[in-house]
Amino acid sequence: MVLSIELKMLLGAVVLGLIQLLLSAQLSTAVRGLAWNVSARDKEVPELPGVPGRVDRAFKNFMQTFPFFAAVILMVQITTLANSTTSLGAQMYLYARIVYVPLYAFGVPYLRSLVWGVSLIGIILVMSALF
Repeated sequence: MVLSIELKMLLGAVVLGLIQLLLSAQLSTAVRGLAWNVSARDKEVPELPGVPGRVDRAFKNFMQTFPFFAAVILMVQITTLANSTTSLGAQMYLYARIVYVPLYAFGVPYLRSLVWGVSLIGIILVMSALF
C-alpha cells in the first residue's frame, strides 16, 4: 500500500513531534539535572530559561495543534475526500511546523507567528474538504 500525501505528512508530523519531545527532554535535563528527570516531579519547578524554555514551549504549541491536524487528515482519508487542496494543506502544516521550531528556539518574533498562521491555514485547507 502506498501512503497518500496526507498520510505521509501525518507520519512526518509524528516524527517531528517525537524529535521535539526528545529535544525538549534533553534540554530540560541539561538545565534541571538528572535527579530532577528521574524524580516524581512533585515539586513546582520554575520555567526553563532561554533556548530550553523556548524549545519546550514550541513542543507544547505543537501538541496543541497536532490533534486537530491528525483528526482532519484521518477524516479526509476515511471519507476518501482527499484532493489537491488537502494535500497542499497537509504539506503547509508540516513544513510550517518544521520551520516554527528553530524560529521559536532562537526567539524570532513576528515571523514565528506568521509561520504558526501558515500551519493553521494548512489545517483549515484539509478541513475544507469535509464541508
